Amino acid sequence: MLIGSPEKPPRLSEFELEIPENLIAQYPTEKRDECKLMVLDRSDHSIKHRQFKDVADYFRKGDILAVNNTKVYPARLFARKDNNDSIVEVFLLRELQKDLWEAMVKPARKVRIGNKLHFGEGITCDVIDNTISGGRVVRFEYSVDSLYPFIDKEGLSPLPPYIKRDPIPDDKENYQTVYASQRGSVAAPTAGIHFTPELLDNIRAKGAKVVEVTLHIGLGTFRPIMVEDLTRHNMDSEFFHISYEAADTLNNARKKKRSIMAVGTSTVRAMETVSVSRNQITAKKAWTDKFIFPPYDFKMVDKLVTNFHQPKSTLMMMIAAFGKKDFVLEAYHEAIKEKYRFYSYGDAMLII
Repeated sequence: MLIGSPEKPPRLSEFELEIPENLIAQYPTEKRDECKLMVLDRSDHSIKHRQFKDVADYFRKGDILAVNNTKVYPARLFARKDNNDSIVEVFLLRELQKDLWEAMVKPARKVRIGNKLHFGEGITCDVIDNTISGGRVVRFEYSVDSLYPFIDKEGLSPLPPYIKRDPIPDDKENYQTVYASQRGSVAAPTAGIHFTPELLDNIRAKGAKVVEVTLHIGLGTFRPIMVEDLTRHNMDSEFFHISYEAADTLNNARKKKRSIMAVGTSTVRAMETVSVSRNQITAKKAWTDKFIFPPYDFKMVDKLVTNFHQPKSTLMMMIAAFGKKDFVLEAYHEAIKEKYRFYSYGDAMLII
């Protein structure tokens, strides 16, 4: 679904920006909430440099912190094809139904319908179909009660392609928010990685409430926009769930004119998908292919925590819609000048 306004949207080429390789974070900061925080104030067009834990200063009693509680699973598994020495990677994208998964395989040319893949511990899968995106549909067979303990134990964290290293055991914890609870993502809602239990307690101590929504992030989050005209880009669909309790809390805050701070583009995408007016959303469990790009009138979000995203990405388009394109691009140039760390394990931005 394409979401714009009667105004003419910018062209893709207007978001051209080169990020120095040495600023692309390969590891997280030692302490989650001690990374840099760039604060963009839309009211006076000012930029401030702070530490992430200072985000608590931007809450008053009754305000809302909205977060995405999706949980990343270690989706990268390795198997032997047809019980021989040929090793293939099986990247689990989503479970279509019990034991039936959509997956990407590598090398794809060597994995065909009818092949059986052996993972060890008596776990196998049969390749039963191809997908239109070049993936495979596989059906697992095993003698244990559940496949998930094996995935959690043997799977590797699905780090983004711009992290140029192999996953390590610490990534299973680091590439995850502290409030992750709903398994289903193959990419982390990285703006939330900076929060710690102590910081969340500090925010609650201000009288603010933390509201959880769910949106399971797929590999489409890394898919580049290939068309100059943004209205022609089609987003991959992602599953989301906003509970009745979450919707009620958000709607009550809106009625009382309290501020809502969303953490990450995935949280915004879920909330804006179900906004029925400027001050109301509805509870829903469904799929969304909503693409938010400039110009866009946000209905449920007043402040936004985000990371520094890849130029010309769908994530950057949403940030440009929220913070206004020229201001956001100015902030990116400032971040490069000040040696901010970029992307998933990088520093953060707060737009108020």
